[in-house]
Amino acid sequence: MLSILTVFIPQLALAQTPLAPKPASEPLELELLELDAPPPGRDLITANTISATEVAIPSLWWAKEQFNVVGGKLINNWIAYQDEKRIDMVVNAQLWTLLDYLGRYRFVNNFGTVARDYEYDVRVFNQQGERLATYTCNYTPELPVCELEVVASFGQDSLSVPRQ
Repeated sequence: MLSILTVFIPQLALAQTPLAPKPASEPLELELLELDAPPPGRDLITANTISATEVAIPSLWWAKEQFNVVGGKLINNWIAYQDEKRIDMVVNAQLWTLLDYLGRYRFVNNFGTVARDYEYDVRVFNQQGERLATYTCNYTPELPVCELEVVASFGQDSLSVPRQ
């Protein structure tokens, strides 16, 4: 007697997972880092912004001290665009290249985690305005969906396979 095996494969319900947005495409505004005060009409904070009455939001000063690697000189400056909920960090390119991929990932992840508490995205640049890494999140779901990307791969590589 011949039996027929019937296999029922349930249809998979595809969850609608919201994706993290693409990083902002605006170029780094290096000239803003040279100013002592933000221009009128711009809601900006830099590493040089100091308030005698309140803590600036987002507050990256403690994170910089806690996570700034390579002798504390990796971060040159940052600009927080409060209206756009974005932080552009400028790092020392020479010290950036001393970090392997995992070190860069850890650095961006640490600052991205702090920025996520304020619902900000992070972009990392060198002094020439070239984007090195990003940390972007979709804040609309109950739990943010974030994506970290290390753009530049020059420098030490901890993920390389030994040559034979």
